[in-house]
Amino acid sequence: MPAKSIPGKAVQIAAAQTILRALGFAARQSNEMSALVLLALANLKPKQPWLEASAPLLGITPIIEFIADSYGVSYEPNTRENIRDEAVKFFAEAGLLLRNPDKPSRPTNSPNFVYQIEPVALALLRSYGGDRWPTLLTAYLKQGASIRAEIDRTRALARVPVTLPDGRQLTLSAGGQNPLIKAVVEHFAPIFTPGGVVIYLGDTETKFLHLDTAYLAKLGITLDSAAKMPDVVIHDVKRNWLVLIEAVTSAGPVDGKRRSELKQLFKGSTAGLVFVTAFETRKAMQAFLGQISWESEVWIAEAPDHLIHFNGERFLGPYPDAMPKN
Repeated sequence: MPAKSIPGKAVQIAAAQTILRALGFAARQSNEMSALVLLALANLKPKQPWLEASAPLLGITPIIEFIADSYGVSYEPNTRENIRDEAVKFFAEAGLLLRNPDKPSRPTNSPNFVYQIEPVALALLRSYGGDRWPTLLTAYLKQGASIRAEIDRTRALARVPVTLPDGRQLTLSAGGQNPLIKAVVEHFAPIFTPGGVVIYLGDTETKFLHLDTAYLAKLGITLDSAAKMPDVVIHDVKRNWLVLIEAVTSAGPVDGKRRSELKQLFKGSTAGLVFVTAFETRKAMQAFLGQISWESEVWIAEAPDHLIHFNGERFLGPYPDAMPKN
């Protein structure tokens, strides 16, 4: 849709681009789209002075809506990723924006994920066009590293530490199913796969947070970057079982379709496949009871010493259709 003719729009966009360039952003992060994103985050409409900039909490969709309503530029819903990856992500990494300052533990894939202009940056934006702008800009650029360090420290405090069976420690991004993944590694694994090796550990922020490709190769498995992995993969060395675990908080149990997908994904395995769905509570499991596949297991974090077995002649073991082919 063509952009509407709005008085003052061009001047305001040009000012935002000037600010982004002054802050050291490259051409792609100081183009018109990025400038409009900055204006949305600063809650500034055309002709509104920068002194009136504010810092509302905004997600990607409200940013798009503000740009359409205030500047007459409509971005399709499928441009959400472009706006996030080509503008917002860079602004946040540079310390210009805070991620979820109201709730740092909010998961990356949450529909409520929000951004906000960092307070020192907001003071700088409000000075644009005034006598204090050059002085504040120089000071801001000098202290940029310390601002980013403090933001990184705050994010690190919100991460979820997890200890692997071999004693190594990793940290998962906050929220989502990651606390449940931590429980799977630290409670399920010692009880049901003692001495097992955690080969893969996923994360809502970093898909392949921990992946031992060499170990998988020894089991006859080769994966590509597009593989739709389960949340946790553990090799039960003593019984030569590959335990594939989905940690479910909102979606994604091992249903019939997912069981077939996992069989195909790990079809070269020389270890038998075991399918497990993990839930935090029995109540959380109830909504998925009708979906869970037969010949699979359910583990509930609130009762970590027990498993629920979905039919078949085995209890926590591979079935004939999931045994390695000799």
